[in-house]
Amino acid sequence: MQIKVVHGDISTRDVGAIVVNLFEDVKRLDGATGAVDDALDGAISSLIGEGEIKGKQGEITLIHTFGKISSPRVVVLGLGAPKKFDSNVARNTSGTVARYIQKLGVKKMATITHGTNTGGLETSESVMAVVEGTLLGKYRFNDYKSTKSNDKLEVLEITEIDKSKIQEIKEASIEAKLLVEATTLCRDMVNTPANDMTPTTLSERALDIAATSDLDSNIMDREHMQELGMGALLGVAQGSKEDPKLIELHYKGDPENEANNLAIVGKGITFDSGGISLKPAANMGAMKGDMAGGAAVISAMKAIAALKPKINVSGFVAAAENMPGGSAQRPGDVVKTMTGKTIEIDNTDAEGRLVLADTVAYAHSKGFSRIVDVATLTGAIITTLGYTCTGVFGNSQLLTDAIIECGRQTGEKMWHLPTFEEYKDLYKSDIADIKNTGGRPAGSITGALIIGEFVGDAEWAHLDIAGTSMAKSTTGHAPKGATGVPVRTLVKLTQVLAE
Repeated sequence: MQIKVVHGDISTRDVGAIVVNLFEDVKRLDGATGAVDDALDGAISSLIGEGEIKGKQGEITLIHTFGKISSPRVVVLGLGAPKKFDSNVARNTSGTVARYIQKLGVKKMATITHGTNTGGLETSESVMAVVEGTLLGKYRFNDYKSTKSNDKLEVLEITEIDKSKIQEIKEASIEAKLLVEATTLCRDMVNTPANDMTPTTLSERALDIAATSDLDSNIMDREHMQELGMGALLGVAQGSKEDPKLIELHYKGDPENEANNLAIVGKGITFDSGGISLKPAANMGAMKGDMAGGAAVISAMKAIAALKPKINVSGFVAAAENMPGGSAQRPGDVVKTMTGKTIEIDNTDAEGRLVLADTVAYAHSKGFSRIVDVATLTGAIITTLGYTCTGVFGNSQLLTDAIIECGRQTGEKMWHLPTFEEYKDLYKSDIADIKNTGGRPAGSITGALIIGEFVGDAEWAHLDIAGTSMAKSTTGHAPKGATGVPVRTLVKLTQVLAE
């Protein structure tokens, strides 16, 4: 979708639809909405007076202009109560109105920024939310349909009457589009069926991205993993005919200061059957999305390379299939990780922490002092937080706080959960150093802590996105299917750490 920034009065734009906004309980119109109302001889004010337009959050009112202005349609978008308004409301309502306008068959739409006066948003913050919401909200994944949906909405114009703000709006819209492109890439990879998204395919996607970005890359094969002693990762992969891959992407934003670094590590299980501890058949198809953490890391690295923060960032993705083949690992097996620590396999369906154990250990061995891993790790996190929040765990309050604040700014909600030492008793093993599960109690916590056993002295945080990586229905800027969480948060984190 093309983004244009236009200086002028939105009521004069010759596009298929223009979007203005209204807060709840506003009786007197001003600004761009007031200008459009005047051009329409008070049509918006009249509908407000009759109670047809209330300004409630997400409310959409279509007004046909019948030649009174250049655009044939005006859409009044409700922003809700000012005290509840924030950038996430702007993002979600922009997504909702984009889908509505797209269904009308409109090719070009123009909008004003939302909430820069009454809502209290900075201009750049509002622009980011509008662009992200519009582009992410109109996303469709129809690669496997024989008849493609015709996406007619091709141009978004952002209009601004104040000429002094134009450059700021242009810069914010460019950054927002880069973040959308990365999020869309993640969504596409997660939505792709597992027969077309194998560990090899995922690694090839990463190499393609590296080739067109300022990224160095390396793909580690099974033989190299064996040399490094990555028994936990290899144990998960041994039941599948698909070879595992460890994907590395490297961005050097501060090459003179190697200590200024961050490793982002993703779980890339391209299909998770549960292994010998087989999952129930119902809804198993959704396990094509068990590589959402890895897809988020690869996609974030693409945006990081484009935005160029002054920090060294590397992405590591452990890509494998977890299948119940004749050579699959068994409950009761013991594997040795690259650190030498041994893990008893209590349940082969607790595989994410196994592949991440070796991968975070590898990142630490490369000198990374800050490590953030991302994984669809546990069903337990859904029991705890539902589908609204990503669970955040870690050994550094500063790092976890920074991640949660970045999530607040991007609209990717996150919540900090405890990692007290007492929880470690739950995964003690009689025959190995630890087990790969701690039973039903505190399942998301023990899963996180098992990964944390392998980060050495690095500052570390773990994001459990099992509940937030896929949307069960279309709302706001998130259509049903893969959400792309937490791509934008990871990118924002690198920008914050680089400051």
